[in-house]
Amino acid sequence: MALPDRISVEEFFAPPARASVTLSPDGTTLAYLAPWKGRLNVWTESVEAPGDARCVTTEPRGVLGYHWTDDPRWLLYTGDQNGDEHWHLYRVDLADPDADAVDLTPVAGARVLELDLPAGRPGKVVVQANLRDLAEVDLTELDIATGARTPLVRNFGGGSWTYGPGGDVLKVAPTPGGDLELSCRDAATGASRALAVFDGTDYPMGIHPLEITPDGTGVWLGSNRGTDLTRVVRVDLATGEETEVDSHPDLDLDPRSRVSPRFPSPFIRDRRTGELTGVRYLGERQVIRALDPHFAEVLANLEKLSDGDVASLSSDESGQRWVVGFTHDRDPATYLYDHSTGESRLLFRSRPGLDPGALAPMTPVTVPSRDGLSLPGYLTLPNGIAPERLPMVLFVHGGPWTRDSWVYSPVAQLFANRGYAVLQVNFRGSMGYGKAFAKAAIGEFAGKMHNDLVDGVRWAVEQGYADPDRVAVMGGSYGGYAALVGAAFTPGVFAAAIDVVGISDLAHFLRSQPGFLKSELSYNWHLYVGDPADPRQEADMRARSPISRVDQIRVPLMVVQGANDARVVRAESDNMVEALRARGVPVEYTVMEDEGHTFDNPDNALALYRAVDRFLAEHLGGGGALGTR
Repeated sequence: MALPDRISVEEFFAPPARASVTLSPDGTTLAYLAPWKGRLNVWTESVEAPGDARCVTTEPRGVLGYHWTDDPRWLLYTGDQNGDEHWHLYRVDLADPDADAVDLTPVAGARVLELDLPAGRPGKVVVQANLRDLAEVDLTELDIATGARTPLVRNFGGGSWTYGPGGDVLKVAPTPGGDLELSCRDAATGASRALAVFDGTDYPMGIHPLEITPDGTGVWLGSNRGTDLTRVVRVDLATGEETEVDSHPDLDLDPRSRVSPRFPSPFIRDRRTGELTGVRYLGERQVIRALDPHFAEVLANLEKLSDGDVASLSSDESGQRWVVGFTHDRDPATYLYDHSTGESRLLFRSRPGLDPGALAPMTPVTVPSRDGLSLPGYLTLPNGIAPERLPMVLFVHGGPWTRDSWVYSPVAQLFANRGYAVLQVNFRGSMGYGKAFAKAAIGEFAGKMHNDLVDGVRWAVEQGYADPDRVAVMGGSYGGYAALVGAAFTPGVFAAAIDVVGISDLAHFLRSQPGFLKSELSYNWHLYVGDPADPRQEADMRARSPISRVDQIRVPLMVVQGANDARVVRAESDNMVEALRARGVPVEYTVMEDEGHTFDNPDNALALYRAVDRFLAEHLGGGGALGTR
């Protein structure tokens, strides 16, 4: 047996050929992300005349996502500069191919936090942004065609929200005691009244989703009030009464869209009426429950097109023509389906240059923790060689209030192609497994949360998959913190560690949070880790910080940081690296000068994973020792 042919880093990490494919409201035009000068930009193409593709944005940094408006003439997208998260909102005129994109928020220093395209306000978009005063976040309505601004709510602040068809604003914001209050602001009077209060400790990522009903009399949201799992409820705007709409007996609502725009909302709605037609739940794989007979028929036919999970989903306003993207561990693809004829065709494979047969399956596994929890996870084993005593990478997700799931992972595929086993453990605190599982992480940074990761390594060794002397830990954000904790708190477990934009000093990290995030800290970071304003809590945070155990680090370490990171600021990495080098400990340190908390420039992603490939080959002895192609 032998490893399959070596696949280059570029083939795994270059921008996909197509991504985020959607259908215009009238069903005539496809929009999608595809490379323009090596960066993902928005393209359009006629459904009836495939091949007439036209690039409609030319952003040098690329575009992460876009929005159709009610008028198929206009597309909207957001963009920042070098990862600084000062997001502006841009408009594209599809009727004028030569026109430049128009910045609808042309204020230096502005930051668009959220936007909504309310069904009752054609031609308008509502943004939560600091356009009037950089120190205050307002709710402002923008005319998409002209850019004219209409103030709605001054000093609106943070929190999640949705805009009703009659102009009412539904908002979820923290109370002084750390709970979450759902309120309704009356459009006519400007007065706000509380509708419901939720226990903040049950919602570390806030109330999600939050979408107003088409008739404007209620709001659909994800609630775990009185239950462990999150279900769909309707809150009546007149009475505040909460009524269950749908639930799954064993699974949570799919939580992934709360953190990443790569994933769709768990609510599937009729494009014309706005009614709720389906709900996404997530276990080892996704489960969709259809709430509407027509959508149930459509879904049954869509699911025959691929053995993947239904991801992006859009239709024309008649509900007959559909575009569906499938998540898949080896072959994500997008199809066009016509329900009136039953005909379908493959539109795009995301990565046509990769042979799915040469890629490694991602297999759901369950790891037992030392204190009796069942830890869901995923194991990716290299093709072509016996899965015995392999070098292994423990790849830790960020957040920590998110989760790993069954998707195409270029990281896992690269490592498997080089001969490594890849283990991804959804440790306690990961979302989507009920609130008890999430709350089990309170006070457990560098404690039981880390024990879960170590237990994953021990499980892989006991199963015979991993060589205990050749295990590396890698992650980004919280995963970077976990990598540093692995190197500093359990150095005997890991042969190498890779930290990408990770936290080294918990107290410093919380003190340096940007203003637009500080209102949310009470029900997540302060609850789970502590408030550095309290000296006792600060001392505990210091004890759980890798910077306090620099003298214990003896394994090879790579640190990578975005210079413009607003969430985990550069000092987190600088201070750690300086402390290590002061002790004479070698550390490989790279700062990406044009990146923030995520690395959106494909050149930087390629540089990072070429370096990771070499680093792991040097310290684990995997297939990367053969060099890169």
